[in-house]
Amino acid sequence: MITLYGAGEGFGLPEISPYVTKTEVQLKMAGLGYVKATAHPQEAPKGQVPFIEHEGERIGDSTFIRLHLEDAFGLDFDEGLDVRQRAEAWAVERLAENHLCWAVTYFRWLVPENFERGPAQFFAGMPEAVKDQVLSQVEAAMRANGVARHSEPEIVAVGLKSLASLSAILGDKPYLMGSRPCGADATVFAVLAALYTPEFPCQLRTAALRFANLTAYCDRLMALFYPDFAWAPLTPERRPVAA
Repeated sequence: MITLYGAGEGFGLPEISPYVTKTEVQLKMAGLGYVKATAHPQEAPKGQVPFIEHEGERIGDSTFIRLHLEDAFGLDFDEGLDVRQRAEAWAVERLAENHLCWAVTYFRWLVPENFERGPAQFFAGMPEAVKDQVLSQVEAAMRANGVARHSEPEIVAVGLKSLASLSAILGDKPYLMGSRPCGADATVFAVLAALYTPEFPCQLRTAALRFANLTAYCDRLMALFYPDFAWAPLTPERRPVAA
């Protein structure tokens, strides 16, 4: 049995961390049995969630978890894709994880109002100095990445280019690469859900709602992989009709 360690449900999402969501969706895609538990990042082999425990071994980082699952269970999350499609799927994952997700994290952590309604909950009952220290570390990481060196309008402008690229790649297909989900779908869905949750209003979310195919895609994958989660549909045709 696989144990998936994450942050848990919260912020209007079935899982707080988009990287944990990515791994959980891939476990669901593969039909692998697993149990889920919460863990502090300090318990993780790489100091962050997700990590899994499988046959006595702990594996950290969502990308290396995927590689482990493919190797251990003979899986191929990109089955059916040709060489070019696999390259495109990898590039899309990197866009989502290494750019768009940083923008999402900025608006979750470094916008004071959003921080107070979200991440500040992690520090309930702790000394104020602990919260300040962690927030300072997050800001330093975002400055090292580069996102926190930009103004909010600049972050939105570049984030919009990533969203427009994802929208163009998706087109009118049900999934990124065609008629069935691949590994990159888990990543892109996780990041989009983290952006679309109404818990953290920001200009980037407002702009993202204009991409009808992305909102429909997010709703579709939420219904597919988390059918019992109370997600408020983003696309009008998926919203329940009032009695």
